[in-house]
Amino acid sequence: MIAIIGSVGVPASYGGFETLVENLLDENDPVLLVYCSGKQYKVRHKRYKNAKLRYVNLDANGVQSIPYDVLCIIDALRQGVTAFLVLGVSGAVILPFVRLFSGVKIITNIDGLEWRRDKWSWVAKCYLKFSERLAVKSSHVVVADNEAIADYVKSEYGTSSEVIAYGGDHAVIERLELNISGDYALGLCRIEPENNVHLILAAFEAARFRLKFVGNWDNSIYGRELKAKYNGSGYIELIDPVYDVAVLFKLRSECGYYVHGHSAGGTNPSLVEVMHFAKTILCYDCDYNRATTENKAIYFEDVSDLQLAISRLSLVDNKSVGADMLEIAQRRYTWGIVKAQYLSLFDVNRDLM
Repeated sequence: MIAIIGSVGVPASYGGFETLVENLLDENDPVLLVYCSGKQYKVRHKRYKNAKLRYVNLDANGVQSIPYDVLCIIDALRQGVTAFLVLGVSGAVILPFVRLFSGVKIITNIDGLEWRRDKWSWVAKCYLKFSERLAVKSSHVVVADNEAIADYVKSEYGTSSEVIAYGGDHAVIERLELNISGDYALGLCRIEPENNVHLILAAFEAARFRLKFVGNWDNSIYGRELKAKYNGSGYIELIDPVYDVAVLFKLRSECGYYVHGHSAGGTNPSLVEVMHFAKTILCYDCDYNRATTENKAIYFEDVSDLQLAISRLSLVDNKSVGADMLEIAQRRYTWGIVKAQYLSLFDVNRDLM
């Protein structure tokens, strides 16, 4: 049996790892063991699709993610699993011992380079970098969700990675007609400095171009300050978090453009999701975003750069850019492809039984 460790759990209602786990499950497949945060589920199901669920009463994120992952791994060993899929590096302190004293195969998705994120303190960054090293050195297989991260792992640790991204086709809930005529741009992300939200808002305000931006504005000083500054803008509409798939589908399908400011991490789920909508995408210029979009989006580095790109949108062959994004998404970012890539890492006939 394979154990999946490191997500909040299923049914998915949180983020990228949870959506990944949700889409790895199928009622017609052999049983998997999935660990869930007991704090997030009032109703604790014993089974879901083809998964047997077990709960640990800690948060799967933040500082509690360390003991959460460790306890999940210890319990999974007691259950007699033959392989782990570990999502993230929080609990990597136990992996050297698992590698040394058990015959369990360890496959670790190291996520983005968490230790580089601005939101973490110096102590947290040091721990995350240490955990990353332990995870890479202790795993039988390292999964990187982006070619740029795979290059980093190779240069930093001398270890090769399997590159497996995320699917995005779940975001398209009905058949789409190619629509490039929307009169607004859309942004959607957690409101954090590393996502360059301040840069994006300033550029669209200066360019006098309509922007709808969805995010958790009230969760930080950074977000509240931006909300206070731009809430009265005639060009910018700030929207609180949206979790309804149908509402997100409408926003994405009706926009003319999408703007993506992430500067850290790897392959971002919200980016691969919107690529399935065949939109012209304006991306912050970094290795991760260029790798995800295969250098075929429009890129910016600062406010003036983005403002100039906005002013030139009428000169861009938006149908061609959108078609490129859709072709890449259908070739690389569907859950059928991603699931097959993950299952290929296991001896399915042995490990899944």
